[in-house]
Amino acid sequence: DFDGDQMAVHVPLSVEAQMETRQLMLATNNIFSPASGRPVITPSQDIILGTYYLTWAKVRTPKEIEKQGHLPLFENTTEVEFAIANRKLDYHQYIRLRNPDHGKDSVFGDKENSIIETTPGRVRFNEIWPEGVGFFNNNVGKSQIGDIIWRCYQVAGGKATVKTMDQLKELGFKEATRSGCSIGIVDMVIPEEKPAELKTAYADVETVNKQYRNGVITNGERYQKVVDIWTRAGDNIANALYRKLEFNEGKEKANPLFMMVDSGARGNKNQIKQLSGMRGLMAKPSGEIIERPITSNFREGLSVLEYFISTHGARKGLADTALKTADSGYMTRKLVDVSQDVIITEPDCGTEKGITVHAIYSGDEEAASLQSRIFGRTSCETIKDPVSGDIIVKKGSLMDEATSIAVENVGHERLKIRSPLTCESERGCCQSCYGLNLATGELGKIGEAVGIIAAQSIGEPGTQLTMRTFHSGGVALGATKQPEVKAKNKGVAYYKDLRTVEDVDGNFVVLNKNGSLSVRDKDGLELESYNVVIGSIISVADGGNVKKKQSILTWDPHSVPIITESGGKVEFRDMITGITIQSETDKATGKKGLTVTEHKEDLHPQIVIVHAKSKEVLHSYSIPVGAHLSVKEGAKIAGGVQLARTPRKIAKTGDITGGLPRVAELFEARRPKDACVIAKLDGEISFGGTVRGKRKVIVTHAESGETADHLVPMGKHMIVGEGDMVVRGDQITEGPVAPEDLLEACGPQALQEHLNNEVQTVYRSQ
Repeated sequence: DFDGDQMAVHVPLSVEAQMETRQLMLATNNIFSPASGRPVITPSQDIILGTYYLTWAKVRTPKEIEKQGHLPLFENTTEVEFAIANRKLDYHQYIRLRNPDHGKDSVFGDKENSIIETTPGRVRFNEIWPEGVGFFNNNVGKSQIGDIIWRCYQVAGGKATVKTMDQLKELGFKEATRSGCSIGIVDMVIPEEKPAELKTAYADVETVNKQYRNGVITNGERYQKVVDIWTRAGDNIANALYRKLEFNEGKEKANPLFMMVDSGARGNKNQIKQLSGMRGLMAKPSGEIIERPITSNFREGLSVLEYFISTHGARKGLADTALKTADSGYMTRKLVDVSQDVIITEPDCGTEKGITVHAIYSGDEEAASLQSRIFGRTSCETIKDPVSGDIIVKKGSLMDEATSIAVENVGHERLKIRSPLTCESERGCCQSCYGLNLATGELGKIGEAVGIIAAQSIGEPGTQLTMRTFHSGGVALGATKQPEVKAKNKGVAYYKDLRTVEDVDGNFVVLNKNGSLSVRDKDGLELESYNVVIGSIISVADGGNVKKKQSILTWDPHSVPIITESGGKVEFRDMITGITIQSETDKATGKKGLTVTEHKEDLHPQIVIVHAKSKEVLHSYSIPVGAHLSVKEGAKIAGGVQLARTPRKIAKTGDITGGLPRVAELFEARRPKDACVIAKLDGEISFGGTVRGKRKVIVTHAESGETADHLVPMGKHMIVGEGDMVVRGDQITEGPVAPEDLLEACGPQALQEHLNNEVQTVYRSQ
């Protein structure tokens, strides 16, 4: 920006100052980022495009491989270069080359085969790397380059790497120029599946609207479903488009747009989707999603209305960026302020404490592996290979890359490691608790200002956290989760902590939260496990056989149901029209449905299930505010029937407001709005009466009989039922966790783990 920023220039005059400057600022000492240990000097944009163009090879079908017949064989790289210079070879055709790594140990090379299939471009790319890196025989994009640089540093050291980087720069720019890569309007291919996809989506939306008009679903659910339908249609079109660009309709050269995105040089799939797929759903200024999507793309051109809707997002992006850059800088300053006196002061504080780490999953995908979390840390326990009994890592030893991979391969789920959180040094932190300095790959030196490094590492991506909304221009992100789980392996189903009831169709309906369903092999070894939400329908019994790819679990992503455990007659308690419930007439349909409303009186709307003959009360269910009743008073029902449903939160766009403000909120340990109530004891849940307009929830410890009372505000949705088992720290109601409650219930260790995981989640989701 040219807004008159000023900077000071410091000139190192004395010999000591010059020494220090060299040590801190020379390129060779700044190859790796102290925040993540990845190379900082990864090339970007043109250089990446150049190397990708050079190493790109056409994906061949088995038929094409059969047809190609005898490939030319070359003795060494000089011969290949000679053939290129004589215009006998193109960069992208397949050739055979005598394997330079045959019988040698190298990182990427093929030790076994004496001849490899490759392309002249790849031969040229591999000439610049030092020996020991090996022949890299793949397309080279941004992530691969980072990997190769990191390995090059391990094999050849810093000086050689810096020299190679210079050659890489020359090569990248030269080949990008020679490629003649450009963008033309014909490169934006529109997938032929688009009209069909749109037609299906419009039909689906019509079906949903019909359901709404007939009063089967509420307006909120209708909106949710419509948003889901359009998100899915957009994703399908985007995938079709990406496949089409990748194969480029059998042309010999790659599509330049595809090359730019696939190599990581510029742009992303979302932007390509807008160029020649469909722009998709847009957000209102309030952050709600407008349910009519923009079906055109930039190649076809937008209508006036579509253009007008787009302006929200575009303007919001620019405004956000300007405002949040300042916030990010302020957060960094606050972080430095608190952590500046954390310095490495001694080799080992001798503590026995540590933190337990495990792989982190977001949904059912692994977000961070165990290996990535224990690499470069000191172990608090000795780990043996369960088969051979060999010691993999001794207590108190540092885990390097090989060890951390070995620990993960042995099948260890959790591991206790030393951490600055539990370090017992009087001031600062000790080397053993800190672990590796990722920038140098050695133990943190005594006197190193690790607190400031940590503060800057968290603050530095802050600006990116804020900039994220910028380019998608307000397109509603948020892919739809498919509400179904298919078994990946065959085996036996196993319920853990699940209360279920069999419904009329012979499926099992889940009544509680915090349970899981796993598939085990015949020896009882767990192959896969899924967390189960309340109201899920499981199609296999506990201990039943599961086939591979069988659908074992489904749920409704749009609402949280309240389900009856036993059959009987329905009675309403404290349901008074106009005070606690309201019959809402659906404007579109004229049909009536009952909804529980906010109320001040000392009333608890409940649905009670009584025995049809003896009239004894079998179960009572309290119904939260905002729930829609699904049964009528006096009806006779079977077990497993839905009594009422509360809509899940409505989708907002994946906007930055999750990012930076969330991190600041965590570091300041603010109490969130609508914090949830947390169990203070392990034990069984029972419900007491009401105290000062709040419901009393009692947790009783099974062995000692100790009890703890929790007061829950009226109308808060309970996620536990009578007789559920909870563990200290479990949520009793919906809502975000307040840090001070967690500290009180579970102690500092659990709070540290919670804050740590939450902050990392924000950065990971970017």
